[in-house]
Amino acid sequence: MMLGREFWVLTAVFLALAASGRADVVVAARTLRAQAVIGPEDVSLTEGTVPGALISLSEAIGQEARNAIYAGRVIRIDDVGPPAVIERNQIVPLLYRRGALSIQAEGRALGRGGVGDSLRAINITSRTTVTGLVAPDGTLVVFSNE
Repeated sequence: MMLGREFWVLTAVFLALAASGRADVVVAARTLRAQAVIGPEDVSLTEGTVPGALISLSEAIGQEARNAIYAGRVIRIDDVGPPAVIERNQIVPLLYRRGALSIQAEGRALGRGGVGDSLRAINITSRTTVTGLVAPDGTLVVFSNE
């Protein structure tokens, strides 16, 4: 009989919490400029419900602000990303791979990008625009056309 009562009490508590829909969300503790890397002193948790908001400090710390984030504003997933390892107009190594064939060249980045971002660059030798993924070492691994 006691097990049944505990079940209903726990169910009532769960339903009350679920109905409130409240959770912790990450907010900017101070105004963050675009392209600033977020540190522990830049963010805090507050109670609220915002779709798409970060819910853990670890999701924000070490990320780069994609645009200006004002103090007290909730930080959403699209507001942050990996820090850029390639800057616009930077000369970057291009790596073409197809099967066992691997070709390296130099290119000029047409934008900024972090690890895993898709980025366009101009091959300096052929003047061809290529697109590839940014590798952790700053190399742009070019997509194959096939």
